[in-house]
Amino acid sequence: MAKKALCVGINDYPYVGNDLKGCVHDAQGWAQLLIDHYDFAVPDVKVILDAEATKANTLQALKNLMAGASAGDVLVFTNSSHGSYNVSTDSDEKYDELICPYDIDTNQIVDDELRELFRNTPAGVKMNVILDNCFSGTGTRAPLIDLRPRFLPPSVRGKPELQNPFLAKPKSTDMFPQEDMHEILLSGCRDNEFSYDGNFGGTFHGALSYNALEVIQKAKYKLTYEQLLRRVGLRLTKSNINQHPQLEGKLAFKKSQIFV
Repeated sequence: MAKKALCVGINDYPYVGNDLKGCVHDAQGWAQLLIDHYDFAVPDVKVILDAEATKANTLQALKNLMAGASAGDVLVFTNSSHGSYNVSTDSDEKYDELICPYDIDTNQIVDDELRELFRNTPAGVKMNVILDNCFSGTGTRAPLIDLRPRFLPPSVRGKPELQNPFLAKPKSTDMFPQEDMHEILLSGCRDNEFSYDGNFGGTFHGALSYNALEVIQKAKYKLTYEQLLRRVGLRLTKSNINQHPQLEGKLAFKKSQIFV
């Protein structure tokens, strides 16, 4: 059984005033967790940070992660970065969700591209995906000092924005039933919310990543995805952080132990 991971973190962006502080720590934290507690070998955990995390490099690294995978293998992809959206061209208040690579000024990773990649996951391979970034929304205020949304407004990229993004819907909603998914996906927020970047315990992280890493440690590294989601959600609520992590995938995956 092979165990391999790709952990991406981008703090540095080519737009003045839009850098983040916690994404690199997230990527490093997930990588170290997998190596120290889930028997991932150091050479099999690739970490891509900042300028290295272009669209081409990220997608190629994902393809390399999946290459040769067979039943029983465990694969992990974590991404901490800005998220954004593209307005639908049919003007019906729908949008495509984006992950913002380092070269977001000229490239973008659309959610459908990732979905197509993961559809090729061989049977019996457990693909674990953790996305700690915003997918949509604009115009809100961070609820606590030192928090900022991991959201890059389309206008910064010279793109149109939705009139009311909180009423808009992602174009792919309901097109991909969860029981048909080939991966288990833990995302930082709903599709109309922000994921936050902030100072937690003296170190900058994403709110999802920081709390998930703490929950996993307190559980002595043995819990299911459903348990992880519930405990992280409670911690965020108690901290007055207005984001609601989501868990998507087959029911059997949700009830399985994380990273095994």
